[in-house]
Amino acid sequence: MSQQYLSLADVAEILGVSVGQVRSMVTTGELEAFQLGGRRIWRVGVEDLDAYVDRQKARTRERIASGASFEEE
Repeated sequence: MSQQYLSLADVAEILGVSVGQVRSMVTTGELEAFQLGGRRIWRVGVEDLDAYVDRQKARTRERIASGASFEEE
């Protein structure tokens, strides 16, 4: 088992967002995570985080290619 796992706080720090935002991404299924043991222990696989970032980059490229500006969501 060579996969490495990160806490939600680690993911938040890497992405430069709040832990609450990471929880929201997990809750909506935007970012895959799993619960380990007790209720409050969550982990995100490094590969899953990489895949999330890759999806966001692809979405950004598509928006830019369609002529969207920075202000548009």
